[in-house]
Amino acid sequence: MHNGASVPHNKSILARPFAVLVRSALFNVLFYVNLIGHMVLALPGLVLPYAVLHAFLRSYARSSLWLLRVVCAVNVEWRGLENIPEGACLVACKHQSMWETFALYAVLDDPTFVLKRELIWLPLFGWLAWRAGTIAVDRGARLRALSRMRARTQEELERARQVVIFPEGTRRAPGAEPSYKAGVVYLYSTAGVPCIPLALNSGLFWPRRSFRRFPGTILVEALAPIAPGLDNRAFLQRLQSVLEEATARLIAEGRGQP
Repeated sequence: MHNGASVPHNKSILARPFAVLVRSALFNVLFYVNLIGHMVLALPGLVLPYAVLHAFLRSYARSSLWLLRVVCAVNVEWRGLENIPEGACLVACKHQSMWETFALYAVLDDPTFVLKRELIWLPLFGWLAWRAGTIAVDRGARLRALSRMRARTQEELERARQVVIFPEGTRRAPGAEPSYKAGVVYLYSTAGVPCIPLALNSGLFWPRRSFRRFPGTILVEALAPIAPGLDNRAFLQRLQSVLEEATARLIAEGRGQP
């Protein structure tokens, strides 16, 4: 399923370095104007019912995807969404780009993200992230951070939300050696809900540490749920196996796009 109609274009022209630079610069300006505008307009959501803020989050995600498609000819194809159950679950998502930090709001019913605590201190963004129920983690607190993360995750799961965690903790380039952290295992072992591995190749088109956006189609695939109840070692082995295999397949498919 695509996020909208494909933009007719001659990709060979759009992929030329100068065209990529111009389109990327224009997109970045519009993207941050859109972000700041949504944050300012969403400020009443700090005191109004959560549904108001949720509507702004979804609007921000969908409008950003629209800008990316129209300005940079970057589409998205969602696969396997039928594998995401209704209600509470964990979503273990590969993290290659800033893209997935907002795009998932466009398709998940009511997601919340596990993120580093420092982001909550940012003006506007931090206030709204707190109101949206994001799960802030103090990476320096170690065991205390895990305990706090577990408690906050349970609170959000009891609200029938989808808790999104990046198993490697930070963005990694497409094809980089995997480095899974203990947090995803700890949450799975204590949450008692299915875990949905989410593979993607966003880093090919929205690279980390770069302002360039390359034309093409971002592929995102929700894999079969991992039911609760596996021991920690078996869960981690299964998660890493299926997620890395699917991600490698999507990267190869993305690199082979005409």
